[in-house]
Amino acid sequence: MTFPNRKPFRFGLQVHSPINGMSWTETARFAEAQGFDSLLLPDHFQHQYGPLTALSAAAAVTTELNVGVLVFGNDYRHPVVLAKEIATLDEITEGRVEFGLGAGWKRADYEQAGMSYARPGVRIDRMVESLEIIKKCWAGGQFDYEGEHYRITGYDGHPAPHRQGGPPVIIGGGGPRMLGVAATHADIVAVTANLRAGEVGLDAIADSMPDAYDVKLSGVRDAAGERLEAIELSSLTPSITLTDDQEATHATFAEMFGTTPELVAQSPALLAGSPSQIAESLKTRRDRWGFNYVVVQQDGSRGLEAFSDVIAELAGR
Repeated sequence: MTFPNRKPFRFGLQVHSPINGMSWTETARFAEAQGFDSLLLPDHFQHQYGPLTALSAAAAVTTELNVGVLVFGNDYRHPVVLAKEIATLDEITEGRVEFGLGAGWKRADYEQAGMSYARPGVRIDRMVESLEIIKKCWAGGQFDYEGEHYRITGYDGHPAPHRQGGPPVIIGGGGPRMLGVAATHADIVAVTANLRAGEVGLDAIADSMPDAYDVKLSGVRDAAGERLEAIELSSLTPSITLTDDQEATHATFAEMFGTTPELVAQSPALLAGSPSQIAESLKTRRDRWGFNYVVVQQDGSRGLEAFSDVIAELAGR
């Protein structure tokens, strides 16, 4: 089956901190020079840079690179505070921000910080309210808001973001409700494994297989309706392996995950092979699931230099 939404390819790089052997500003310049459209950080409390400070510095030393967080954990900041920070960054960078928002999933973040880890439905409800407030902050003018989780009285958001209405919104998720929210409210739907367990474990690995993604994208398509043509679809690839022995790499991961090399080869969570083989894999995945915005996760420059050949072949096409 061919997915009806097939937009031109673009590429993002997600890192937790500087690429090994580089400073942070060198990392940002490297990402731009390699052809990446965006530099993204996650939003957790362990082993990573603080995202807002890091992205401000990255934007200051680049000219075209978009910056963003994939994705902000909603419970970690009040929406009025986050709206102000993102609007400021969007204004300073003259519109080079992508705003990612999620409900928060990593149990360790909550436990180590002493925050209550509510059930997923409550966290998603809070996130939806938060997004409504953030968009009102960016719209300009004084407003009130009365929700189940937030109350805003007589607030007038300032500064205004560079772009009217604010930067494009990314919502990431892997479960049916979260993907439905993303399809309804986001400009970019970032599809991942379902992380309802609060950690990356066997459940998440099983939910990264191609049949699971068929179900996810079918749900996105139904929930988006007429919005589908306007939405970008993004996949996060935590593992990329540039190699001349694609079959052996797929076999190794299949043994690790307890599945078959054929299924591993199709999983959006993995990319392995030569640049030309990876490019063909991405074309196949775009045809099947609509993924045009490919985000790779890598903290070492080895492999990324060769990955630039993939970007050169596909970006904008």
